[in-house]
Amino acid sequence: MAAIESLRGGGGGFMFGQPGIHGVEEEEEDSPAILLSVVAQHGQIGLCFFDSKDSTLNYMRDIPDNHELHLLARVIQEVSPHVIITSAKQERCMTRFLQQLGSNPDYKPEVVTYPYVDFGLEVGKQRLLSAHLPFLPASTSERNKMSYLSSCISFDSPLMLRAVGALLKCLDRRRVGVELEDSSVGVPILQFNAYTLKGVVCIDRDTYSVLQIFKSELHPSVYKLHSGEKEGLSLYGILNRCRCNFGSKLLRQWFMRPTQDLAVLQRRQEVIRFFTSPRNSDALNTLQSSLRNIRNIPTLLRRMSLSHTKVNDWQCLYKTVYNAVCIRDTVRHLPQSIHLFRDISEGLSDDLHHIATLISRVVDFETSIAENRFTIKPDVDPAIDDKKRRMMGLSDFLTDVARRELEHLDARIPSCCVIYIPLIGFLLSVPRLPSMAEKEDFEIEGLDFMFLSEDRLHYRSQRTKELDDLLGDLHCDIRDMETAVMTQLQNAVLERSASLYKVLDLTAELDCLMALSSASQEYGYTSPKLSSHRKISITQGRHPLLELCSPVFVANSFQSSESHSRVKVITGPNSSGKSIYLKQVGLIVFMALIGSDVPAKEADIGLLDGIFTRMQSRESVSVGLSTFMIDLNQMAHAINSSTGNSLVLIDEFGKGTNTVDGMSLLAASISHWLRKPLGEVPHVLLATNFHSLLQLGLLPSSGLLSLLTLETAVDGDELVFLYQLKEGICQSSYAANIAKLAGLPASLVQRGVEVQDSGGGVPEPRPGGQRF
Repeated sequence: MAAIESLRGGGGGFMFGQPGIHGVEEEEEDSPAILLSVVAQHGQIGLCFFDSKDSTLNYMRDIPDNHELHLLARVIQEVSPHVIITSAKQERCMTRFLQQLGSNPDYKPEVVTYPYVDFGLEVGKQRLLSAHLPFLPASTSERNKMSYLSSCISFDSPLMLRAVGALLKCLDRRRVGVELEDSSVGVPILQFNAYTLKGVVCIDRDTYSVLQIFKSELHPSVYKLHSGEKEGLSLYGILNRCRCNFGSKLLRQWFMRPTQDLAVLQRRQEVIRFFTSPRNSDALNTLQSSLRNIRNIPTLLRRMSLSHTKVNDWQCLYKTVYNAVCIRDTVRHLPQSIHLFRDISEGLSDDLHHIATLISRVVDFETSIAENRFTIKPDVDPAIDDKKRRMMGLSDFLTDVARRELEHLDARIPSCCVIYIPLIGFLLSVPRLPSMAEKEDFEIEGLDFMFLSEDRLHYRSQRTKELDDLLGDLHCDIRDMETAVMTQLQNAVLERSASLYKVLDLTAELDCLMALSSASQEYGYTSPKLSSHRKISITQGRHPLLELCSPVFVANSFQSSESHSRVKVITGPNSSGKSIYLKQVGLIVFMALIGSDVPAKEADIGLLDGIFTRMQSRESVSVGLSTFMIDLNQMAHAINSSTGNSLVLIDEFGKGTNTVDGMSLLAASISHWLRKPLGEVPHVLLATNFHSLLQLGLLPSSGLLSLLTLETAVDGDELVFLYQLKEGICQSSYAANIAKLAGLPASLVQRGVEVQDSGGGVPEPRPGGQRF
């Protein structure tokens, strides 16, 4: 990388032009500095940055980015770091990105490269453990420190943790903020903050997992077990009807970055509304047929720039450009009041028609495929046409030459022929006679022996030498001339590459929106109303995944206003549908925030800044935390990061410890939200089996609190789930009834009921007997 100096050993920096952190400090001692560390690998980036103004370490969870690192560019634009730290061993996209950043005259940060070993995952964890954290007692053990850090920073983002390690090394090397202190004083980190781009909804990996937005599964084919994964039953899986790979990639990016930008969401909604109308189905089918033939434009252009273009690449490019023109012409007949249609009509320029016409007029695809090389059509280059005509008439001409040559050969030679071999020229070929046993026998007067092949002797005669001078190396000449034409054609295409990249961007967006339209039509979704208010109203909402698996699905509504019923506590027996309802609300809100239609009769959704969950209990071997500790981390993240514009989904928090402690923590959490100022209370939806929480009146009375339950009915000994949400409190967990449904022996269930009726205590052991 020409613009970046990779320093060996301890690492160092290279100044692009403007003063970096040291230069800033010389101008103004107390001027704050921002140092950003980034790792890009396999289409994902992980980054973190330190702000010396308030000594905070901000981190962003690993997230996909495209080959041009547009997401990283947005982060740098928002954060404006003085120093960018990256690995000396990096992918080409990062090298190119930093070179482009260095050529920007308005903003030139200092770029520091460290050896790849400084970006190791374990190195990052150890540096984090040994960092100077003044808010922790000095005597805190490493295990306790790890437990605390796991609630502050996401340990399931390996790229980000690797970036943290390099950032901490840079901070210690530069002594940021502690330049005048003793060398034993480390750079203090006073706080950890999760960073998200402005306008991007904050959703962590646990939330994506528990809501089943993505779900990777091993491929069912034994031949593809090692070649990758496939998408299982997930929200992305059922909505992804894209016809192109790059459309699927863009849709995945939308899922990874739901937005609060109302203009962006409305732009998507107007296209989806257009295509979900039955009268526009013909246009939908026509456009989707054309989209199938749009190929990977960046790969094609990269091969052209390296002159590695194959015949198949020219075919793909022609199909792509031709179908892009068809898409543009089709869209021009659609309402231009829709932003995307207008952008396609104007953005797909006549350069595309020029490229398609040029390729069609120049490339002879049929001959190219047959000969497996680039071949041009007639009337493109007169000189090539002349040489090809001479090649085509060569066969008869060489037969006449061979006949005249035979008249001057020894009478023992029965036949001969004149052949043409590229790079060697014209040769006289005669059969090997039985008398020609040794090489000395191959000599024929007037002929120069060349080689023996398949019992035929090849010679150069005076006449073949004349043919070489007269006709030259026709085959190679034609190839060289056609290669020159191909180079000219490549240059003409590359000059218009900007138009081709615009095809990729616009058709990918169109592909995504038509995919969402197709899913909306098939599953009966409706377009939600979106606004900047703090309300969520969902009428007869459905779970988008469960309704596909269940023959009967009971729809339920959700209402949360700005000043009423913002915290909902749902009770009900196990299997009554509490978790499904929580996930249903989360998925509907998520779908609205990517611009999709939603599974509901009506929906009015205020834009949110985050969706936080404590629903899935999992264990972590890498961090070494118990299940309950990870549950606490999830709850801490939801409480500390949520705002008045967030959605918080809590399911069965507190059950990982003893009943009293768990219920106390849950009651304290709910009370914390209820006592916050009105504008800071998020939308909270909480499901619990701690019925005593409500029966004992452990929660403060508030208009923000709403108590709900899912209806059940008892028919004799049988428990019937009605799955209908209503106001109220569940009085019983119906554990015995559910145990019978699960197949536990009746005697065991009966004994459990007896123990419960006796007060729940464990009886003393009887002589010769055992406790329950």
